[in-house]
Parts: sequence; structure tokens; C-alpha cells
Amino acid sequence: MKLATTTGDFGRYAKNQEECVRYIHQAGFKYIDYNFGFDYARGIGAFADDWQEQMQHLRAVADELGVKFVQSHAPMGKPIVQGPDYIPFIEVNKRCIECCAILGIDRVVVHSGYECGLTKEECFKRNKDFYMELLPLAQEKGVYVLTENFNKMHKEGVFWIDNATDLRALLDCVDHPYFHAVWDAGHANMQEMPQDEELRIVGEHVYALHIQDNMGDHDSHVFPYLGTMSLDAVMNGLKDIGYKGYFTFESNIFLPGDKRRQSERGDKLLNAPLSVRLKAEELLYEIGKSTLEAYGCFEE
Repeated sequence: MKLATTTGDFGRYAKNQEECVRYIHQAGFKYIDYNFGFDYARGIGAFADDWQEQMQHLRAVADELGVKFVQSHAPMGKPIVQGPDYIPFIEVNKRCIECCAILGIDRVVVHSGYECGLTKEECFKRNKDFYMELLPLAQEKGVYVLTENFNKMHKEGVFWIDNATDLRALLDCVDHPYFHAVWDAGHANMQEMPQDEELRIVGEHVYALHIQDNMGDHDSHVFPYLGTMSLDAVMNGLKDIGYKGYFTFESNIFLPGDKRRQSERGDKLLNAPLSVRLKAEELLYEIGKSTLEAYGCFEE
């Protein structure tokens, strides 16, 4: 299994995706998850006027460094809420698929949605309608669309897909050869069922991973070993289902500055310095390598 991490690791430090890629490469990673949310929030990269040229440039940078884009994550949004933003959001996700084709990526994570007051059946139907807007283009471009198990949310009147059983049900409902799943280990850690059991439910549909940790009560996205997640359960579950994809991190060792108490006298230390974050990225690589080596499946 090969190690990957997301360009989102340096979202608070870099001005563009090229800088993110260079930082990740510097830490030892050779395989990269492209976070389209970085571009979308800034109107750059995939969402710039010259987006094709920018994607081609990034592909060339990756080739120069000897790294490879292997998966991606579309921006967050409200995919099943009917309103003025519905069609534009479909176009945002189609743009991500187009960019994946240029970057050589064959899978993109697109979150399912929820809306207060919908039954489970209505939620599944709305989500299927949304994904079916994307899947013809995805199949044409050879890009798998991956849906995710959400973090557990306690909110009255809301059904959303936060466990393996419901995730598998959505996959069966959409039933398309280019529609599969990404397994978020941190989200699963907020559930009661052991992760090896959950992974066996989703089974052959697991096409990618988000490896992150938490204390089981909040979606913290911290490094493994900083929370309560069982890496052994994750690794045994992946072994049980014959997973052959990338071991991809979506982890941050530090809480972002906007989650930390603020000081009225300045914010010089609101976020860790870049030099410290780079050291942390090297540690993340070592955590991943040691995890895979323990199960005899580490690949360069």
C-alpha cells in the first residue's frame, strides 16, 4: 500500500496548490490527494479563468518532482438542497471531474447531502438524483465518484449517511459502475461498531481512504495516536476486504487558528509556524510508513 496525503495539509500556509505540492514532496510523500476546496475558496486553480492551463502546469510540476496525484476531494456544499445554488454546485463538481482528467486522477470524493425533514428514502432519492447528474461525465472521463461516511451528527429531524450500513445502502441505491466509496476512519471512530466490521459491510466499494483520528466525540482530524481510533481495526478491516488503494491521510496535528482561543493582544502564534508544520508533515509520513510496515504492506 502506498502513502498519500492531501494538499489541504498546507491550506493555511500556501498561496496556491503548487506550493502545497512542493511542501508535501519535501516531507517525503510521493502520492497526493488534490483538495479542490482550496481552489474553490480562493477562486484560483481549478476555478480560475485559465483553469485548463493551470491544471496542465500542476501536472507538469508533479512530473518534475516525481510525485503523482492519485485522488481528490470536491468542495463542500449543499448538493441536495433545491434552490438557486443547486445547478451551479453541479457545475462545480463537473469542473472537478474535468480537472481530474487533466491531472491524471481517477477518483474524486463528492459528499452526499442532507436536508432537515427528509425521510431516509427521500434523502436517498435526492442524493441519487444529484450523483446521476455527475456520473455520465465521470464515466466518460474515467473518474470514479466516491461518496463518504460522514462524521456523526446529533441534530433532530436530520438523516444523513454516517455509518457503514447506510453508506452501503446508498451505494446499492445509486448502483452505478463509477460510483463507490471513500472510507473516513476518523468519522467511523465516532461510531460504536468496530471499524473492521464496518469495512466488511462496505466491502469491495472502498476505493479510497481518509485516515484521521479523534477522541470519538468530535471530528477533530488529528494525526493517528492523538485520538482513540484503533489503527489495528482499520488495518485488519482493509486486509479483510482486500483493499488495494492508497493509504491517504486527511489529518492535521494542530487545531486550526479559528478553533483556538483568541488573544486581544495579537495573533503571532495563532497557527504553528511553517517550519514546525513541515516537521509535522515528516512525522505524518513516518506514522503512515510504520503503520503499513507493521502489517507488511508498505510500498514506496
